[in-house]
Amino acid sequence: MRPELLTRRLRDIGARWQQDIRQAGDETKALYLPLLARSPKTRVDVVGNLAYGDHPRQVLDVYRPTGAHRAPVVLFVHGGAFIRGAKDINAEMYGNVLTWFARHGCIGINVEYRLAQDAPYPGGAADVSLACQWVARHVHAFGGDPGKVCLMGHSAGGTHVATLACDPFHGLAPLAARCAVLVSARLKADTLAVNPNAAGVRAYFGNDPARYDSWSPLAHAARASVPVLVANAEYENPLLDIYGLEFALALGKARAAAPLHIALPDHNHVSIMAHFNTPEQWLGEQVLAFFEQSCG
Repeated sequence: MRPELLTRRLRDIGARWQQDIRQAGDETKALYLPLLARSPKTRVDVVGNLAYGDHPRQVLDVYRPTGAHRAPVVLFVHGGAFIRGAKDINAEMYGNVLTWFARHGCIGINVEYRLAQDAPYPGGAADVSLACQWVARHVHAFGGDPGKVCLMGHSAGGTHVATLACDPFHGLAPLAARCAVLVSARLKADTLAVNPNAAGVRAYFGNDPARYDSWSPLAHAARASVPVLVANAEYENPLLDIYGLEFALALGKARAAAPLHIALPDHNHVSIMAHFNTPEQWLGEQVLAFFEQSCG
């Protein structure tokens, strides 16, 4: 598909995004599936479903560039509104994300985690912590450098990454990463009428809204233990872009320096991840540059 036609389709879907995010999301996945099926995947070895815990969903995949040695590591945590989702939501996503990073010299780690039904708050963050500990112990065997890890989360996965990076109150192991990338993350829990995923928030954070603010990563942005990049799509689920800006502002005030905040034009909440490993590389390049700077 020609780039201009793809952009036109994304803008058309974006104009309807908040009317029905499920339908628009399905259209976006269908738009990208044939593009990703044809995308380059050579010189990337995949080892799948390695256990980092005892639960069936506590598994991860390793994407290893051929000949990797002391390579930096990108650990990715998928979304799914806390109650659904998987590290492979179709034949190409989210493997496309880790394939792209592997093609650019990184070890890619694709993490699955327990959902709210089995692990309410802060269970998702606890699973990400376990996955990070697995990486610290084992990634060297795949040619990775456990001292150079970037933790990246999308949507609900971004919530779990941010909770681990910012909130010290749950006895989780210290974050063993050099930086965190929060992509279209839910950084504030709410069950407002405009939130199409309110049921998922309630399932994960519980039925007492009085706890939501204090349990939201936004409340703890100033405590972030590593450099943070915040990215949002132009066409977002309601309020996620606002929460991303508020998080970046709180973090910037705490550090007296503006953190990196990216707004990706023409993209939506799904395409912001679906476009990885297509000819469009700008966001991936920004993440890699941020990662390299954080390791310097």
